[in-house]
Parts: sequence; structure tokens; C-alpha cells
Amino acid sequence: MEIAYLLIPLAVLLVFVILGGLWWAIQTGQFEDLEEEGSRILEQD
Repeated sequence: MEIAYLLIPLAVLLVFVILGGLWWAIQTGQFEDLEEEGSRILEQD
């Protein structure tokens, strides 16, 4: 039972880190133009 006192806060912290990363990606425009990035990979330089 003592391990739950460690794992529950760590799980909550991990959720906040993941949500923060998702928020950052949305705010910086990472999901704006998905079609261009998919076709850019197929084009030759």
C-alpha cells in the first residue's frame, strides 16, 4: 500500500506533463498543415 503513495502522484504528474506537451504542440501550430507534411516526405529533394 505504501507504493500507492508514490505511484499516484507520479501518475498525476505524468498526466500533467502529457497535457502540457499537447497544449504546447497545439499552440505552436504543430497540427496546422498535416497534408503538406505527408506529401513532403514523398518528394525528392
